[in-house]
Amino acid sequence: MLPSDANPSGNVHGGEIMRLIDECGGAAAARHARKRVVTARVDELSFVAPVYVGNLVTARASVNDVGTKSMEVGVRVDAEDMLTGKVVHVSSAYLVFVAIDESGKTVPIPPLIAETDEEKRRMAAAKLRRERRMKQRA
Repeated sequence: MLPSDANPSGNVHGGEIMRLIDECGGAAAARHARKRVVTARVDELSFVAPVYVGNLVTARASVNDVGTKSMEVGVRVDAEDMLTGKVVHVSSAYLVFVAIDESGKTVPIPPLIAETDEEKRRMAAAKLRRERRMKQRA
């Protein structure tokens, strides 16, 4: 992270981390759908530790579950102090993306096949979050 990403105290702005989360999640969603995607919702974004100027920040995303036209992607962000090698978990979020065609209309997304125990666990948890979102909508 660079000084332009931070406040005068050297702490990276949360918005920079949010942008990274959205970009990383969007890449995973587009890769799965093989279509253009847009962010429909950011769910459960948390900041658990600060990021400082000079940290190497890494974001990892996984598609957790897929509905007909939307999918949930989980993103985890870690920061590494490159001088000490210490890696700290700094943020996590769940995002919902929809796939769209050239005119901006939503289109179907290929199903997700959970194979490992970890993938099955993430899918089950995503289904519970989806149910909660649907209840909030009603």
